[in-house]
Amino acid sequence: MTKPLTAAAVAKYKPGTRRRMIRDTGARSLFLVVQPSGHKSWLMRFRKPGGAPAKLTLGPLDLSGSESKNAPVVGRPLTLAGARQLAAGVLRDRATGNDVFADQAAKRRRRTKTPAAAANVFGAAARQFVEEHARAHTRRWQETAKYLGLLYPRDGGKPTETKGGLAARWHDKPVTEIDGHDVYSLIDESRRRGVPGLGRTNKGLSDARGRKMARTLSKMFGWLLEHRRVTANPCIGVYVPPAPGARERVLTSAEVRLLWQTCDKLGQPFGPLLQLLLLTGQRLNEVAGMRRDELREDGTWLIPGARTKNRREHLVPLPSLAHALFGRVQLIEGCPLVFTTNALRPVSGWSKAKKKVDAAMDPDAKIPPWTLHDLRRTCATGMADIGIAPHIIEAVLNHVSGARAGVAGIYNRAQYADEKRVALERWAAHVQGLVGGNAAKVVGLRRG
Repeated sequence: MTKPLTAAAVAKYKPGTRRRMIRDTGARSLFLVVQPSGHKSWLMRFRKPGGAPAKLTLGPLDLSGSESKNAPVVGRPLTLAGARQLAAGVLRDRATGNDVFADQAAKRRRRTKTPAAAANVFGAAARQFVEEHARAHTRRWQETAKYLGLLYPRDGGKPTETKGGLAARWHDKPVTEIDGHDVYSLIDESRRRGVPGLGRTNKGLSDARGRKMARTLSKMFGWLLEHRRVTANPCIGVYVPPAPGARERVLTSAEVRLLWQTCDKLGQPFGPLLQLLLLTGQRLNEVAGMRRDELREDGTWLIPGARTKNRREHLVPLPSLAHALFGRVQLIEGCPLVFTTNALRPVSGWSKAKKKVDAAMDPDAKIPPWTLHDLRRTCATGMADIGIAPHIIEAVLNHVSGARAGVAGIYNRAQYADEKRVALERWAAHVQGLVGGNAAKVVGLRRG
């Protein structure tokens, strides 16, 4: 005979290639459902009065290890004890003649009976938050939308709900009913099994996923609170995975030389793109999204404020060695992007490209791990090592702090243009000296 489930066993069940349903003999009609994605939930199976089979989803599994003081409710995260208590209540209702399916349908209708109520369920509120706030004020609003379970087409248009995503799971759940317990369970699920509807790309725990989910929900509920849609932000006081310590990784001179030589062999678009990251110190998305109309005739690269982190237009005087790299980039006729493989969007596939670079640089894996963002830090540290003043380095990196903050920064912007050009040329010459090659031959972009 199958033994009753235990809290430890529930936590240990692993996902398979197909959905698993594990009966709990400790409560009649109760099952634990384990999806291939790793998501776990509680389900009841029985027959309706007419004999037709039916099922009722009680809610997602709660792995927090603590019991809520409130009575368990359908749709909320449930521990094993909570699921059993709720299942017993459902069975009592059925025994007295209550139609639990009709009751659930009636609750859903009441939630959307008036326009105001319909707009205050999670699905509608998430759409409004993305359209009115995230899209207008954040660069990575599409990523925010994905975490909320919404997928926006690249060519515009209305979003769709991601299968198994948050917008689908909480589609008609009033935002006023979402509490800290719900938020914590969702953050914990994102850390352990992946973001609902998105899954996971790495094994084991991911604090980064948990932090991103926590930030996304906190921003949304903060916005809802400002607009008096909720009376409190349920994210306040909820555990958020701690941020990693500040990175200090800087590539050594030998590593810079290996990287440059590897990029020469890697070819376009990734080879020259990584070299440009090292030479200019600009952010990955800024370089990857470079457009042909941003490259000016005077040899500078003007990044519009819409593409910079601080929303400020940024002028980058490209050194001669950077212009030489463009000779290896094959442009696609009619495409405004410099680095692309399909003429539709900036180049992607960074994880695979980075693995190729690592394998080519160091087949024996003796070089300490480094990230693409470390190239920006290497550029800044390298310029400091060759005597570039700190405020000029800040100007090159488009940092607004210290001497460049406030009114002084605005008036010094034009003044620093010449200094930035000299700084980047000196840094490029230093890199070229490390590599040990001859002076770069400047060639134009070639069309493909």
